[in-house]
Amino acid sequence: MSISTCPIAIVNAPVKRVWEFLSESATHALWWNTQTFAITPEGHAQVGQKVHAQTVELGRKWNVNLFVDNVDDARHQIDLTTELPFGITVKNHISCLPIDDTSCHVSFG
Repeated sequence: MSISTCPIAIVNAPVKRVWEFLSESATHALWWNTQTFAITPEGHAQVGQKVHAQTVELGRKWNVNLFVDNVDDARHQIDLTTELPFGITVKNHISCLPIDDTSCHVSFG
């Protein structure tokens, strides 16, 4: 069984600024509910990069592993595979599209 969702938001910030924030692996803990423990290799998102993190839900700590599958800086797109507890694997596609000089459209699906 598969489920497909794609949350979309208008962000009141230039696409370049939003993309720099979303594509920097060290900032992930600021926008998703995890604590990052290791990023290999460190730095800007790149194909093959691994992010090891942990989240707390239901009073327990759960391991979360994220793998960068593809990065397209020119188009402001990144593809990720996220491994969650209980064998759940999620394929994520993050995309940022400029609306004007001060806002952008961000989708996460």
